[in-house]
Amino acid sequence: MNVLEQLKIQYEDLIEWWQGGILLRLLAGILSAYLLLSVVLAFSWSREPPLVDLNERLEQYVASSDQPVVIGTATTISLIHVAETMLHKPGGFLSNDITLPGAVLDNIPSWEFGVLVQLRDLARAMRESFSRSQSQSTEDIDLAIAEPRFNFDNQSWILPRSEDEYRDGIQYVKSYLKRLSHADQNSAQFYSRADNLTIWLATVETRLGSLSQRLSASVGQRRLNVDLAGDAAAQRSTEMQVEQEIKTPWHQIDNVVYESRGTTWALIYFLTAIEQDFSDVLEKKNARVSLQQIIRELEATQQTIFSPMVLNGSGFGLFANHSLVMASYISRANAGIIDLRELLENG
Repeated sequence: MNVLEQLKIQYEDLIEWWQGGILLRLLAGILSAYLLLSVVLAFSWSREPPLVDLNERLEQYVASSDQPVVIGTATTISLIHVAETMLHKPGGFLSNDITLPGAVLDNIPSWEFGVLVQLRDLARAMRESFSRSQSQSTEDIDLAIAEPRFNFDNQSWILPRSEDEYRDGIQYVKSYLKRLSHADQNSAQFYSRADNLTIWLATVETRLGSLSQRLSASVGQRRLNVDLAGDAAAQRSTEMQVEQEIKTPWHQIDNVVYESRGTTWALIYFLTAIEQDFSDVLEKKNARVSLQQIIRELEATQQTIFSPMVLNGSGFGLFANHSLVMASYISRANAGIIDLRELLENG
């Protein structure tokens, strides 16, 4: 092999090495840019949507549809607004993401789950109670289809996606709202009655009570079992210990806090709408101020968390415990819900 052939081989090897190096550097650059963009988006997508005035949404609806505000309009629009905000906030719906940065975020997906639980509860109440005059009456055709859509798996990312099912649910609720607002037809109704409202409030009460217990368990507690207290004939399927150690796992503490913030964020809209649609009922029972105080307690849960992470200090320790602060507000709101139900039933 002569010198020219050796030089040619060396030149070709050099070119191949150079091209391979460029490719590797290009791939490394793309990966670095993707990771950097993911970090930036993660901070942007981790912000919770702010509260807006529900009256603004009502005014927008009247202006865009040229339909009057009737009994049930506020509650229906609040459900639509909460569902659309959950889907269209920065980053969209993150609970079913399988790519960065959504796949590694857990606080906002927990917030979404709290919102979604309240959406499901209100959709069921509208289908089973608010839109029906009595137990033997037929359910609304649109709400009967919308309610199962909101109960679809929140982590399905394909065939079908969770977002697609929830959007379908929103469209059926909008169809119900359109029929509800037409004064010349009575195919859709919303019944503002005390018994209807107490049914939904009972569900809200159990949700807030569970969240309060989970938040309080952030520091761990020894609790006596009171499952059968108050009923000498009560029984349960299996035996349980008289005293139990209840503690929320450390890696779930921030998730419970954000789930609570999502729950209370949605409830502020729903209870504000209830105040309008059940105005006469609340006035008759002299319960409006009780509902307003509940809303005020829930609004306190939406204060900005200035700490870069959810702290879990001991109850009276050196560092704050965000779970216990949240539990305090939710417990007071839950106590208000209990009093409000008693007013509606017996007041």
